[in-house]
Amino acid sequence: MACGIRASGVLVVGMGLGLASCSKPAGPAAQTQQSGARTYVVRGVVRGVPDLTARNVTIQHEDVPGFMPAMTMDFEFRDPQEVAAIRVGDAVGFNLVVTEKESWITNVKRTDDAIVRLPAPTATPPKRNEVARLKEGDPLPAFELVDQSGRAIRRETFVGRPLLLTFIFTRCPIPNYCPLMGQNFRTLQQAIRAEPNLKGRVNLLSVSFDKHDTPALLARYGATFTDDLDSWRFATGTPDEVQKLTRAFAVLVQPEGGTISHGLATALIGADGVIRHLWRGNGWKTDEVLAALRTLSSPADRTE
Repeated sequence: MACGIRASGVLVVGMGLGLASCSKPAGPAAQTQQSGARTYVVRGVVRGVPDLTARNVTIQHEDVPGFMPAMTMDFEFRDPQEVAAIRVGDAVGFNLVVTEKESWITNVKRTDDAIVRLPAPTATPPKRNEVARLKEGDPLPAFELVDQSGRAIRRETFVGRPLLLTFIFTRCPIPNYCPLMGQNFRTLQQAIRAEPNLKGRVNLLSVSFDKHDTPALLARYGATFTDDLDSWRFATGTPDEVQKLTRAFAVLVQPEGGTISHGLATALIGADGVIRHLWRGNGWKTDEVLAALRTLSSPADRTE
């Protein structure tokens, strides 16, 4: 996944195109403005079989000047016919359309391998010890982080109240990935405030996996979403402590091309520290999270 984003699986296309033949796309990373949307002309190489159910395809793309560096990421597409004929290893040109709230690719065409300029491959990092992937019913693992005010936070900080946890990094440029997680949490925080049975009883936590996200930077970033940085906290920590959570939640995080290729996961943890619901990727809706909050029914979840 990438913002690069790869959300346990996660990112784009548009017009009837004759994919069976190679065609020459416009120059890389040209930008146009259309109805409030920005459109970038991009080239890359297909790295994953198009997922027609999730409507995304993994592409390693060139640098997109003024928007994001070269990386591998999942792109959303809207018309499955546009990607039906492409295969892993195909060089493609496409348009990346970006609005304030979403992005997708369109006009996907095979192109000449020789004109695609990808960065030189980097050494593959050594494999780390495997960590069991968390599932619903598992306890939240222990962690030691700090929030946007420099306050220490750990698993025990949130015991006694339900916790909504998600992952972000502040430099993420794709509107329907990390920025979407922020917008969704803002909507949730506002809805929680409006419900007497939830108001003051739910905590939210956004964990950054970017080493450049200092507490001060997270404070500025958080303030763009909320005026209450006590009930919704933004956290960072040492790489080892952050990885305890990213690896446990199977959020693959890989520095790439000057930014980060990553997955997404959002979890609802009960007041007893047990994971009650787990949403992977960016497709979850705030209404379903609110419904899950309302149905927490164990005695621990009713603890003040």
